[in-house]
Amino acid sequence: MTTQEMAPDSAVIEHKGVGEESLAPQEARIMDPWSYLFAWLGGCVSIGTFTVGSGLVGTLNLLQTFVAITIGCTVIGVALMINGQAGHKYGIPFMVQARSSFGFSGTRIPALVRSVPAIVWYGFQSWIGAGALNLVSETMFGYSNIWAFFIGFQLLQIGLSVFGFHGIKWLENIGAVFIIGSLIYMFFSVINRYGAEISANLINAEGTWGAPFWGGTMLFLGVYSTMMLNVSDYSRELQHRVGRVRQVVIYANSILPATLFMGLIGLMVSSATGEVDPIKVFSSAVDNKVLLVVTLLFIAFAQVTTNILNNVVPPAYALMDVFKINFKTSAVIVGFLAFATFPWELVKDESAAGLSLFIRTYSAFLGPIFAILVVDYFVLRKQDLNLEKLYDPEGPYKGVNMAAVIAMGVGIVFALIFSGISWYASLLPSGILYYLLMKHLPSAQRFREN
Repeated sequence: MTTQEMAPDSAVIEHKGVGEESLAPQEARIMDPWSYLFAWLGGCVSIGTFTVGSGLVGTLNLLQTFVAITIGCTVIGVALMINGQAGHKYGIPFMVQARSSFGFSGTRIPALVRSVPAIVWYGFQSWIGAGALNLVSETMFGYSNIWAFFIGFQLLQIGLSVFGFHGIKWLENIGAVFIIGSLIYMFFSVINRYGAEISANLINAEGTWGAPFWGGTMLFLGVYSTMMLNVSDYSRELQHRVGRVRQVVIYANSILPATLFMGLIGLMVSSATGEVDPIKVFSSAVDNKVLLVVTLLFIAFAQVTTNILNNVVPPAYALMDVFKINFKTSAVIVGFLAFATFPWELVKDESAAGLSLFIRTYSAFLGPIFAILVVDYFVLRKQDLNLEKLYDPEGPYKGVNMAAVIAMGVGIVFALIFSGISWYASLLPSGILYYLLMKHLPSAQRFREN
């Protein structure tokens, strides 16, 4: 399809400048395989993963946690490749991809479901990063003011986020070596400090390979289940020549190391100390002041790389679609919304169980949407999208596709019934029902047009 055949606001982007993100299809691909791998590596060093690992104390032993993380990350890698194909092939973002299944107005449902967890994690991780910077200041200069650092840290992230994917590329490329080195250092420093406790509480613990184990795989998967929805936002930046198998390898080799290190560190230190606040953990685990400062700076830096990639782009694109504003304005709004998530409450010890419940709950909404997108693209559309109709608000995808809404609702019910494995439990019911409704529901007939 030529540019002239498409709607005025959907002209194919051949070149994209700094911060010039758009919902239009793009041919411009700014990330090679290594840049893409580094972006995902930096974007997945999440303190939320640390907290999830802490929450498994008393449930899984060290080996079971290792296997649970490996299974979860493998599923993540395959799922990201599958749902990212539309973005990689056509250069379209998640908000446009969802129009063929949910409709122009209906896309606000998955947009809201994707955006709320992103903004919550944005605030949570910003508070963690600010806490790390505050402890650095207190250690080196004797000055402590967590609120000043939180506000300053958030404003810094807002400033960086307006550079879009060009900024993400260079931020992640530069930070990848620092991230890998810091993760390895922290892992072995924890083992050296708490080796005896880890052996007694985790290595020799019985644990379980039953339902709690599979629930554990779901928890680690749930941390990234949001990205499984909007992976097209990222895959549209990856060079065309990168095939599907290589994409899985990139996703797995970036997500798995970061998740293993952070999840296992959280499990080990919490089992040894009973502490779940990562700042308190590392301040007690590291004796050398210089190494402590480096470790804390890593924690702060990791929050920046994760937030800008995973927690700014999705809600910013949603705001762009709903309110027709540009990316830079959207990124600033998202940054200020993160202030309203009360992250100082989320980091409390008693909030660890609540955070796990939050992950399970929003995963119940994300699984059905993922299944609907995959069935729509691969089964119904046969990987063939009509871009002209995807960008025509008065075309066949106008309004809301009730087939997707009904299938999503049924999938959510299954997920909540089987809350321990909510994401898994929702896939088949929502995917199968969506297919049947699209074939037989009269109101869905126009959405079958391609």
